[in-house]
Amino acid sequence: MPPVDIFLTFCVATVCGAIAFAWLNSPNQRRAPSRTATTTEQVYLFDQGILQHASEAAQSLIPLEAGFHEWDDLREKIVDRFTLFPKQPKLYGTGSMTLDAIDMNGPTQINISWNNGLSWVQFLSLKDDQQPEALESRIVSHGLTSSLTIPVWQVCTDGALLWWNPAYEALHARVFPDLPIEETLIFPPEFEATCQRVSLRDVSTGKKEWFNVSYREVDGVLNYQAICISNLVHAEEAQRNFVQTMTKTFAQLSIGLAIFNRDGQLALFNPALVDLTGLPAQFLSTRPALQTFFDRLRETRKMPEPKNYADWRTAISELVNSAKDGRYDDTWSLDSGQTFRVKGRPHPDGATALLIEDITAEVSLTRHFRAELELGQSIFDTLDDGIAVFSGTGVLTFSNKAYQSLWKVDPDTSFADVTIHDAIQDWKRKATDNPMWPEIEAFVRSFVDRKTWSIPVYLTDGTHMTCLISPIVAGATLIRFRIIKRSDIRGRLTSPPDMSRDV
Repeated sequence: MPPVDIFLTFCVATVCGAIAFAWLNSPNQRRAPSRTATTTEQVYLFDQGILQHASEAAQSLIPLEAGFHEWDDLREKIVDRFTLFPKQPKLYGTGSMTLDAIDMNGPTQINISWNNGLSWVQFLSLKDDQQPEALESRIVSHGLTSSLTIPVWQVCTDGALLWWNPAYEALHARVFPDLPIEETLIFPPEFEATCQRVSLRDVSTGKKEWFNVSYREVDGVLNYQAICISNLVHAEEAQRNFVQTMTKTFAQLSIGLAIFNRDGQLALFNPALVDLTGLPAQFLSTRPALQTFFDRLRETRKMPEPKNYADWRTAISELVNSAKDGRYDDTWSLDSGQTFRVKGRPHPDGATALLIEDITAEVSLTRHFRAELELGQSIFDTLDDGIAVFSGTGVLTFSNKAYQSLWKVDPDTSFADVTIHDAIQDWKRKATDNPMWPEIEAFVRSFVDRKTWSIPVYLTDGTHMTCLISPIVAGATLIRFRIIKRSDIRGRLTSPPDMSRDV
């Protein structure tokens, strides 16, 4: 063959090869189905949602015309049995999903696969080697999932939404009412943890809703569920606000407050606790355990020093148990001269509240008052006259040694209060009859026409006395018995004609 013919043949072959390569790699050829269905397979092929081909078996099942019917036409005919069939085909990416029918009448499954706009829908029937019980279980499972009131949905690994239940669809309509559900996920497909708290805002009401979203991966598919926890979040916010309010209130108290939770850790304290105990706020902020708290108090000498450390540890454990029952109430006298009143009270949820109050001034005042009472008692005990003081209700509140010796009584040993009536009975046993005893009892219990008066009293042994009845402060009455010696008798005894006469 001449060289020219050989060259022309080579050029023609090259051009034909280039044309064939361009045709084979054209977009239309790349979009051609990558598989063909057999005559027994029930398969529909859609391109951008438009039916392109249907196998003979598929046509005998549901007759649809290629180029005329669309995705919605197929869905309308099968959605009663395959309730989870997507409303729109996947137009991007690749993937597949399998749906179960809600009954056993006819094909029991649908397999949907897609590749860049091409979608294959294949109907599958139960094979001989498949277990009907397992399929029925999956059918029941999908039915129950669709009836759930919480949003449930499936996402493939590339983030495409595969399936959702009516609750998810209703939630999507509230959050994204103007966006297609297939293209807009309500929740992000990836989380840092398998369970996460997410907030959404209802467009119609403007209210924020909180959901606890969790997922689990099964066979390469992410199965999500969202539980509404708005009430829980609101309760937590209310609790935090309550704690903040209580904290501000406790900050104004002069009593030190320490609340330990059920695990024995410090959960709350106020500034007064820092001032009273001298413990630094940095230490208290570390939430020390109750035993560590008391150890620190012992080290800083803000509680009585124990004689035996082991016994003291046991006593602290008993203190905790007593505080939980609300039975702990003790007074700590410190080496510094301070006196603390410490109370343990039970707190809700198994916690324990410890109250520390500085009662140094109160104890000092009580001691001073007690010293004054003892001084007054000792002064009256030096008098020869018997003195008794009765309150406005007729109860004996004070008597000196001369009174007790005269009438042979000791009110301090009595289990019950000694009244004016009881005292008059004691007087009657050692004195002669006196018609004025009832008048004295009436005067002690009276609050009007109270003036000092006196009556003569004669003992059975012949002793002559004067009984002086004098009103004092706060409605009390002082009764004084003075023995009159024979040399002092002048005949000037007085008696009240109308129950009252000046001495």
